[in-house]
Amino acid sequence: MKRTDNQSKFDTLRETFAAFIFERQTVKRENGALSLAFDFNLDNRFHFCPTLEIPARPFFDWNNIPAEQLEALAFQIGMTELVSYWKIACPKRVVVKPFALSELQKIFWKKMYYNGLGEFLYLNSISVSEEDLMTLESQGEKPFTKVEIPLEEKTLVPVGGGKDSVVTLECLRKEMPVLPLIVNPRGATLNCVKTAGYSKDEFIVIKRTLDPTMLKLNAEGYLNGHTPFSALLAFISILVAFGSRSRYIALSNENSANESTVPGTNINHQYSKSIEFERDFRDYVAENLNREVQYFSFLRPLSELQIASLFAQYEAYHPVFRSCNVGSKTDSWCGHCPKCLFTWIILSPFLSSEKLTAIFGKDLMADASLQPILEELNGTAAVKPFECVGTVEEVRACIKTAGISTGLMTQPSKVPELVEGPTIEEILHRFNKEHFLPKQFEQILKSHLHV
Repeated sequence: MKRTDNQSKFDTLRETFAAFIFERQTVKRENGALSLAFDFNLDNRFHFCPTLEIPARPFFDWNNIPAEQLEALAFQIGMTELVSYWKIACPKRVVVKPFALSELQKIFWKKMYYNGLGEFLYLNSISVSEEDLMTLESQGEKPFTKVEIPLEEKTLVPVGGGKDSVVTLECLRKEMPVLPLIVNPRGATLNCVKTAGYSKDEFIVIKRTLDPTMLKLNAEGYLNGHTPFSALLAFISILVAFGSRSRYIALSNENSANESTVPGTNINHQYSKSIEFERDFRDYVAENLNREVQYFSFLRPLSELQIASLFAQYEAYHPVFRSCNVGSKTDSWCGHCPKCLFTWIILSPFLSSEKLTAIFGKDLMADASLQPILEELNGTAAVKPFECVGTVEEVRACIKTAGISTGLMTQPSKVPELVEGPTIEEILHRFNKEHFLPKQFEQILKSHLHV
C-alpha cells in the first residue's frame, strides 16, 4: 500500500484547528429499543453527530438499567467514536465535557488512540509521539458511574461474516446460551447467523451511522485513514452485555493478530484485536465499569491455520461466509485483494482447489497479478498488507506443505527461504497459553482441537 507524505498537511491542520470537543451524548429508550447520539465539534467550525441504534429484542431490559449507569456505558462508546472524527484535522487539544476523567483513564484513552492510529500515521507518513499526539482535557464535573447490574450465564458472540466468528459460534452454541451480535448487517453476517440456526429475534443488530460531514471532509482532502473499529466493537459489546444480562463476550481474535504489520515496529493493523489491547481493555472495564463482565477472545490460543482447519469442517458455511472488505457491499469475493488471497492460502491445506474455486468464483492460484500481494503475505516484501491476515510463518507453511503453485511463483524451489520454519502439522498442535479464556471456555476449545 502506497504511503503519502502528509506531514506538512498534519502540521498545518494542527495550527489551523485548535481543539476537538466532545460536547454531549444523548441516550433514548423507547419501545424496547435504545438509541445513542454523540455531539462532536472541530474547533466550532464543523459539527458531527454519529448515532447508534439497537432495535428491540425480547431479551433486552434497558428500562431497568439506572440512567446514570446507562450514560456511563454510552460515554465509553462516544470516547471511542471520537477518534474517527478527531483524525480529520488532528488538533492538539481534545476537550471532553460529559464526564470528568482521572489521569489513569486519560492514559488508557491516549494509548488506545495512538496505537489504534498506528496505520493511519504510518500510511500518511506522519511522525508524532504518543505524548505529543494530543492533550486530553476533561471538563465534566463528576466521574462516570460504575455499573452494578446482575448478569447471567449467557455469551455474546460478535459475528463479522468471516470464518473466525463462525468457528466461535459453532464451538459454543451447543454448549451454552449464545447471542450473536452484528454491527451494520450485510449479506454474509446475516447468512452466517441464519446458517447457525438463529431467527430474527434471537440475535442482536447494531445500526451505526457515520456523520456525512466527515465523509464530505474526507472527499475534500482532509486527513483520512484506518481507525480502531474493534475497540469500538469492544465498548458496544459491553453496553449490549448489560442490556441482555450476558456475563461473557467471546471475540474471535486469533493469536496471529499480535504480529506487527510493519516488521520491527509496533504498527499493527490489528492493534485493537491484539492481546495487548485485550489486556488493557479488560483492566479498564474491571477498574472503571464492572468486574463481573468477562471480555475475551475465544480463539486467542489459536493461529489462523488452526482456525482454518476447524472452519473447513463446517461445509454449510462455505457458500455464505465472506472475508473480503472490497466486496463487502456486494456480498462477494473480489478475488484481487490480500484478504481473498490469504483466505485461499490458509484454507488450501484443508480444501481442494476445486472447492476453493467454487467458494471464490475463480482460481486465485492462476492469477499472476496477485504475485505482489503474495510477497507481502509471505514476508519477502518489506511490509505485510494492512489487512486482518495471518502470520508470515503460517503463509510459508501453507506454501511449503500444500504445494501451492501454477500462476503464482510460490514453489519452495523458486523461493528458497520459504522452506524454513515450522510445518503445518507443527502449527496445528500448538495452544498459546497467553489468553483470558475462563476455564470452561478453554476446555470447550481444546475439545475441538488435536492438542
